[in-house]
Amino acid sequence: MIPSPQQLFSRFERGDIDREELQSMMAVYARELIDEMEEDHQNPAAAWMEGLLARRAAKRLIRRHGSGLLREILLAISLVPDFPPAKYLWNAAHPDVPVHCFLRIRREPVFRISTIHREGDAFEVVVEFGEAARGKASRRVFLMTRDDRWRLRCNSTSAGQA
Repeated sequence: MIPSPQQLFSRFERGDIDREELQSMMAVYARELIDEMEEDHQNPAAAWMEGLLARRAAKRLIRRHGSGLLREILLAISLVPDFPPAKYLWNAAHPDVPVHCFLRIRREPVFRISTIHREGDAFEVVVEFGEAARGKASRRVFLMTRDDRWRLRCNSTSAGQA
């Protein structure tokens, strides 16, 4: 599995890979994005419905938890090693990218945030990802706290079936 864009940028900044390797690996993600754009062009009704569902889910999450916290959570999840949806979340901190762009409600592989529960400084975030069929998505629980620089970080995760 190719590392997530966030992990690639970190490896590049540390000098583990050179610019050419970074660009060739990022080209894989660019190709996937272009393929999805072509699918959307072929089936605009499905793309419109997916966008509508993602906007609705994002609006609900933002209303309950705020845009800033939601972006922090998405960014913390993007840093989890070997978590497949991380490749869709790497630029969650960019305020010019709408939050709904990071959610995949019906389009496979799905990525949905089921619940965000806060207890003091700790957060428990439950996400579903993978297959879109009812009951087939994988479920993962992330336990998060803030580090010494006050950034939200995943401390542990537990996996399960949705």
